[in-house]
Amino acid sequence: MNMAEPMGFYTDTTVCIGCKACEVACKEWNQLPSTNGGQNTLSGDSYDNTRRLDGLHWRHVKFVEQFTEDRGEGRWLLMSDVCKHCVQAACLEVCPTNAIIRTEFDTVVIQSDACNGCRDCITACPFGVIDINPVSGTAQKCTLCYDRLQTGMEPACSKACPTDSIQFGTISDLRGRAQKRVEQLQQGGEKRAYLYGADEKMLGGLNSFFLLVDKPEVYGLPPDPKMPTRNLVPGTLLSMLGAVLVGLIGVFNFRNRGARAHEETRL
Repeated sequence: MNMAEPMGFYTDTTVCIGCKACEVACKEWNQLPSTNGGQNTLSGDSYDNTRRLDGLHWRHVKFVEQFTEDRGEGRWLLMSDVCKHCVQAACLEVCPTNAIIRTEFDTVVIQSDACNGCRDCITACPFGVIDINPVSGTAQKCTLCYDRLQTGMEPACSKACPTDSIQFGTISDLRGRAQKRVEQLQQGGEKRAYLYGADEKMLGGLNSFFLLVDKPEVYGLPPDPKMPTRNLVPGTLLSMLGAVLVGLIGVFNFRNRGARAHEETRL
């Protein structure tokens, strides 16, 4: 496979207007059903009728309402969430059937024809991106419109975004654009502006990173996502130790039973 320059998304949350054009474009292009089984999916939580990312919703516009009682002020924080296409992807690492691959664009794609629906990737993803599509019975998520990239087209969501909140391009170019935007916002008084996942410190870098103006937790993002293997070594050692102890106990019991049987024979 000839590797192209890494491609991805940069999302500037400060210019998102919550129009959901990205959600609609994603569903239309990927032929995802608008609702689960035709049921009304209104959540009763503000304007959020899709609730979260899952096997049917590969884009999710978050509405975070903040209100300060002492000053009587409020604001909306809006963010179009999506798979992060991590450089160090936990889902890819744990997949037992090699259904999850890294493409020539450095994006992460689930091949439905090789997925056995085991859900390992769902539990491994630190961002809660992946879920089972109830129609196919396989794990599904954003592909960064891999089929469109192969023909030189822009992903459907960023193409549809009316404010350029979602920007598509090479990771190197996006990082440069994003850093300039952060500097512009900070000079304009928004001192809280920063980039989430734009450098290698977070899982080797996210190929879909964000400009935020509050803590990651406010947007439903983990402040310090980890690879699952970082927690596997101690567990593995304990499991091995437990297996050794069980084996030793078994040998001891076997020998003990043998000794008693020998004594009974002599008597």
